[in-house]
Amino acid sequence: MTQLQAAREPSDEGRGGTPAAQDATAGATRADQPKALYGGSRNRRVTVFDLAAAKERGEKWPMLTAYDAMTASVFDEAGIPVLLVGDSMGNCHLGFDTTVPVTMDHMTMLSAAVVRGTSRALIVGDLTFGSYQEGPVQALRSATRLVKEAGVGAVKLEGGERSLAQTEAIVQAGIPVMSHLGLTPQSVNTLGYRVQGRGDEAAHRLVRDAKAAQDAGAFAVVLELVPAEVAAEVTRSLHIPTVGIGAGPDTDAQVLVWTDMAGMTGGKVPRFTKQYANLRQTLGDAAKAFAGEVVGGAFPAEEHTFH
Repeated sequence: MTQLQAAREPSDEGRGGTPAAQDATAGATRADQPKALYGGSRNRRVTVFDLAAAKERGEKWPMLTAYDAMTASVFDEAGIPVLLVGDSMGNCHLGFDTTVPVTMDHMTMLSAAVVRGTSRALIVGDLTFGSYQEGPVQALRSATRLVKEAGVGAVKLEGGERSLAQTEAIVQAGIPVMSHLGLTPQSVNTLGYRVQGRGDEAAHRLVRDAKAAQDAGAFAVVLELVPAEVAAEVTRSLHIPTVGIGAGPDTDAQVLVWTDMAGMTGGKVPRFTKQYANLRQTLGDAAKAFAGEVVGGAFPAEEHTFH
């Protein structure tokens, strides 16, 4: 049984004993039944069942990356329903040039921090390069580690048909899987940083990969750097949610790397991102103000001093 199929089955542990989508559309009165992913109930974690219900309602939802407890707590309080502890931490948090050097030790430690900093968001942890490519046994071992040691609610891995055995093994063990298609950064040495799915053959292959991931039990599919028309076709073809990043407006959800979204990233940022703040300048100005007061003797003042 796939995660989505399970979401449509009656449950002995709540969710009204009926499908989540039916509860939502019928105006369920249970205190723990959110009416929306963004801005919904805050007294429990968001689950893959809620994402399935949102897909059926036609509700769009946001996802952000997070790599530490403090930032994650801000996004959790803001109502972001899904946080991805992405291997993008390699670029924007750990100082690597690519995501390839990120290890499962990095991922486990930072995923645990994000889990500790949140109470509502579904936390999805990436399986890093080299942690699942050997096959299903290695993939399940890595996924299990993230669940047991970090406490994540789901894992993400790259690839459609080439990762089917891994996806199936993890799902069958009871761990929800998010698939990642299109530009897959772990394959940067073979794909490069360019749009994927252009041309009929490539587009058909992407749709086929997405359906294969769904059939293997994935609860959602990330589409990165994909033509909008192709992403829209994939979204129409699936009964699980699609999450776009550089994939146009028609996916079920949108995700951004938080440092791009908040204006922390220095230098050139990808075209498909949007900056909603300028935290790099704000933090820089604060650091300069602090330094100036220290050099000038204004800090610490009497109110900051003990006697």
